[in-house]
Amino acid sequence: MANQSAPPISVAPLPADDLAWLSMLLAAHPTAEMPEDMRPAIHDRLARIPFQTIIQAAETAGETRRPAVAQLYRWWIATVDPRAAHLFAAWFNAGVEMARLGHQAEAILAYRNSLVLRPDFHAAALNLGTLLEQIGQPEAALAAWNGALQPETVRTKLLNQQGRLLETMGRLDEAEKILRRSLAADPSQPDVIQHWVHLRQQMCDWPLLREDIPGLPPARMRRECGPLAILALTDRVAEQCEATGAWITQHTTAPGIRLAPAGGYRHARIRIGYLSSDFCRHAMSYLVAELFERHDRTRFEVYGYCASRDDGSDLRARVLGAFDHVRLVRDLSDEQAARRIREDEIDILVDLNGLTAGSRIQVLRYRPAPVQATYLGFIGPVPLPELDYVFCDAHVVPKDVARLYHPRPLYIAHNYQANDNRRVIGRVPTRAEIGLPENRFLFCCAARHYKITEEMFGAWMEILRRTGNTVLWLIDDNVWSRANLLAHAARLGVDPARLVFTGRADPAEYIARLTLADLFLDTFPYNTGTVASDALRMGVPMLTRSGESFASRMAGRLLLDIGAAEGVVESRDAYVETAVAFANEPRRLAAYRSRLGGGAWAASIGNVARFTIEYESTLISVISSISENAETKFDNASEMKSLDASG
Repeated sequence: MANQSAPPISVAPLPADDLAWLSMLLAAHPTAEMPEDMRPAIHDRLARIPFQTIIQAAETAGETRRPAVAQLYRWWIATVDPRAAHLFAAWFNAGVEMARLGHQAEAILAYRNSLVLRPDFHAAALNLGTLLEQIGQPEAALAAWNGALQPETVRTKLLNQQGRLLETMGRLDEAEKILRRSLAADPSQPDVIQHWVHLRQQMCDWPLLREDIPGLPPARMRRECGPLAILALTDRVAEQCEATGAWITQHTTAPGIRLAPAGGYRHARIRIGYLSSDFCRHAMSYLVAELFERHDRTRFEVYGYCASRDDGSDLRARVLGAFDHVRLVRDLSDEQAARRIREDEIDILVDLNGLTAGSRIQVLRYRPAPVQATYLGFIGPVPLPELDYVFCDAHVVPKDVARLYHPRPLYIAHNYQANDNRRVIGRVPTRAEIGLPENRFLFCCAARHYKITEEMFGAWMEILRRTGNTVLWLIDDNVWSRANLLAHAARLGVDPARLVFTGRADPAEYIARLTLADLFLDTFPYNTGTVASDALRMGVPMLTRSGESFASRMAGRLLLDIGAAEGVVESRDAYVETAVAFANEPRRLAAYRSRLGGGAWAASIGNVARFTIEYESTLISVISSISENAETKFDNASEMKSLDASG
């Protein structure tokens, strides 16, 4: 749901008498400077010119004369009767021009003047709030939108801006209520549906897909809930494809340009480019940092296309330092970024965002590389026509399910997940130090709460009811999810005191804390990925449930790789029974835990050297295949040419 601003008021072209004079005026004074002795004559003529002509002159002035255009509106305002019908519009257009020039204070004043003259002019309120937000005054922005008078037909625009900003500010409950009001007024808003559903997921506000919004049935909410929400709603690949495809259709466009040659290039080393907005302290970067470092530079030249904010972290410095070439594309348009990639003649472009926050998926629509793939950032189908592959393995996307995926699954290694052996691990605290009970069996789940479904939580509560001296340890994600989970536990007959929440920790401390758990309970249908790998790295026994989708099979792949098949089940009942057995049979759990120690993680999941070799071998095969196809086409063309000549 994008931040919105209203454009300047516009009209159709008008006769050119005064228009020619205004064009000459703007040409003579492009920076809004004029001699004092000219002002009276100019003001006198401006007073006789209709506002529609002023607009037409502004629209035809060109970008180099924007300062003069902004001043033209101010000159006209100063000459007309304060009761003039279009005065509010002149102030509004002056505000738009001032904002374009970066003169935020002047633009804010102009929008306020427009609203004084026309309190129900919602466009001025919309832009005023946007500017106030930009200068770091979110409360003032909310007040501007909330206090604006607006007709029913446009009320949703201001509600949506309030909801978006409240979500950004972390006021999830207020955002959810505002967006519910917007959907009640107009249920045909896919972007609003997406944010509203995901807000409810984050707060564990169940039942999730309610039936109390007229014109918005649960089936439509599911279809339009957006890419991230759908992974946590269902493990059916077809449903995930439908939701992600709808998002792609709505948020991307086919530019009608293909920048890269279909037959690829002929480089001495394969040029691989990684595109991401998460080259910072992000879970994805924790996985891939060592892969970047280990790439065989005799066969690969590695480019990083960084759309990330600079968080100043050591991890960001490490990731960017692992590339042979770094291109900062955060401030480039999608087309500019695509043309930058094309200039570098990248052989394989790997998008590491998919459909997550900060995605630059539109860049791929320009086809800046002959081979384009998505990996790690979004663990699901990304049916973008310009994508060739989703990188995975034969377990997370079994061959009998591969036909359901778009783009085509490419098995890059035995285990799809890259990892990093160089993670910093902090001191392991005692349970008491972080507020955990000392003498209780500790179930744990360190997933974000949007991954916790009502069915999953119900299974956890059944496990607690059927085990004695046990508690469930969760992260304290937000105050609303915590309150809802505690209330839901009570409704299911579990003492809320058996749920223990701890705050977030620094990455090194968080990974060390995991060792305090007796059994990690994974989420379904959206498994943990990086977190699952972290738990197994620390030797923590894990239980996961696998389904049909990639997202529901991630943790299962890791457990099978490390040799812990008893931690993988395929139904809710088996999940509950296995967890209860581990809690009630200490010897069984101890035997399970013993298989996770002694370097088991490093020899399997954490074997980055093996992964890199397998991964690079796959990429080489892909490039070789393209080259062979291109040569075959060339040979066929030559043969046809010879046949034509002999004719």
